[in-house]
Amino acid sequence: MVVGVSSPAAAAEAPTVKATSAYVVDSAGTIHLGKRETRRVPVASLVKVMTAYVVLREAHLSDTITITATDVKYAARGGAATAGLKKGERLTVRDLLYGLMLPSGADAANALARHYGPGKTAFVAKMNSTARALGLTDTRYTNADGMPTPANGGYSTAVDQARLAQQALASSTFRTVVGKETYKVAKTSLHRAHTWRNSNKLLARADGVLGVKTGYTNAAGYCLLFAGERGGRQVVGVLLNDANERRFSTAERLLDHAEEQITGG
Repeated sequence: MVVGVSSPAAAAEAPTVKATSAYVVDSAGTIHLGKRETRRVPVASLVKVMTAYVVLREAHLSDTITITATDVKYAARGGAATAGLKKGERLTVRDLLYGLMLPSGADAANALARHYGPGKTAFVAKMNSTARALGLTDTRYTNADGMPTPANGGYSTAVDQARLAQQALASSTFRTVVGKETYKVAKTSLHRAHTWRNSNKLLARADGVLGVKTGYTNAAGYCLLFAGERGGRQVVGVLLNDANERRFSTAERLLDHAEEQITGG
């Protein structure tokens, strides 16, 4: 984990950011923007980054999980985004990770947490112990998806989310998943066909974008955790409580700004 070193020039010339909290750092540790970056706030579906991180540490991608009625009802009852999973389908962990991260499926999150806790309570405990192990001292999770119940999914900070993303992006599997704009699962005897589209519009707007995750709840507002390759470095940024479309245009400008700072342009 890279310790950030703030660049006064970067801070002075950074684009205007209207998100309540924001943070941009690169792999050399240069901080290109900080705005209320240590404020504890709900982060909506950015929670799923930790869900994926924990699963990737424990699971084999070829593991198969059977979707239950509870997984489906959980997402529907909360009005959450879903991967459109149906009771009785059997999908691999690899496929469920795409269902978790691209359409932000709370049904996929429930299935993964239930299986790898085992049980959701145990899984959330693993998320929190992993946060502590990574030094994310201002992060606490209450569920595996960031939904409002209980306690708004917990809380985190822009700094902690950037640090988590740096760790997660070290996994080639994670990078492959979050960098995919569309993922198709062909119909088999075990499951229906699925087509999942990434909610992260930044992938189609700029070159060299690596991912990472969108999020929204009333309490958290529109959130975006993003990353890109710029000037030979990996740049990770976080926007918390922004406007829907504005978060993508702001992220694009912040990546360009970081590149200018890195290359001296």
